[in-house]
Amino acid sequence: MGTRLTYVIKFVADMDVAVAFHRDRLGLAVKFATPFWTEMATGETTLALHPATPEKPAGHVEVGFGVDDLAAFYAEKSAAGLTFTQPPREQHGVQVAKLRDCEGAETRVSGA
Repeated sequence: MGTRLTYVIKFVADMDVAVAFHRDRLGLAVKFATPFWTEMATGETTLALHPATPEKPAGHVEVGFGVDDLAAFYAEKSAAGLTFTQPPREQHGVQVAKLRDCEGAETRVSGA
């Protein structure tokens, strides 16, 4: 199936305000909500809201891609010269690797 966009993670200053905006103003359905991670239904790609940090201020956005075989993707792309900031490891029950894109932005890749 290849590489597919699965998540857009938006860092927010106030989770309640951000959830209300995306739900009430944009009309997105809430898949689930917590003070630390909220997911909005947007079709095949999930919009995730996460509290801002000094390193990732409000408005910062990261993208997440899904692949069928994360270990194979990591091996192939590492050999091809991609810079990974995190090798595959378990995060919240899912294998996740992190890499830098061509402009230095961190990008997450998770296995199916």
